[in-house]
Amino acid sequence: MSSRQDVLVVEDLVAGYVPGVDILRGCSLSVSEGELVGIIGPNGAGKSTFIKALFGLVPVRAGSVHLEGEDVAGLEAHDLVSRGVAYVPQTNSVFPSLTVEENLRMGLYQQRHRWTERFDQVTTMLPLLGDRRRTRAGLLSGGERQMVAVGRALMTEPRILLLDEPSAGLSPINQSESFNRTLEINAQGVTIVMVEQNAQRCLEIVHRAYVLDQGRNAHTGTGAELLGDPRVVDLYLGSLSRASRR
Repeated sequence: MSSRQDVLVVEDLVAGYVPGVDILRGCSLSVSEGELVGIIGPNGAGKSTFIKALFGLVPVRAGSVHLEGEDVAGLEAHDLVSRGVAYVPQTNSVFPSLTVEENLRMGLYQQRHRWTERFDQVTTMLPLLGDRRRTRAGLLSGGERQMVAVGRALMTEPRILLLDEPSAGLSPINQSESFNRTLEINAQGVTIVMVEQNAQRCLEIVHRAYVLDQGRNAHTGTGAELLGDPRVVDLYLGSLSRASRR
């Protein structure tokens, strides 16, 4: 992957919600075109804050965020969408009173003229959305709602897709489907940065990953390298991972 062009480069990012309180204390990250990159770490490490800061939802106080060479740190979310960044939040990710089709239309509000083209492409990638296009999102299962949220983000044909804990709150079966869907979307050429609570499964599918701890980079490497690193296993993956490796 190193021979590919970097789409996103983050250096020494400092950010936080409350003035004077920094959640991120110098995080760095790079993502090459076509990569699937994971961000893992213990609760409170700053994982979701990191991805929200990349999407302009948390104030950036220092450091840089370069998207294809342009410093976009501090830009608002709608400006980042116009530059090819899409974000899927962990919660409140769909409009429950709207149909699946109406949710997808909301994702294309900046490019409404592309509706037919993008709807056809997204529902080819995620056929269930086409089958359920007239169904209100609030009537769907948790896994199906998460699929709607991802589909809405894909409507803009993003260069980079940011996923905030896509498996959170899902049943084991739906979690497995979520990871498989992420792999399929990445295989279609979409660059993905994924914050994930299921650290072991994340490391099993990503090209590279970053481990955050107390708002800083603790470890980085390929998924396989981190799965084989005793420090990462002992500190961040827990007894379940150790048992599964015996």
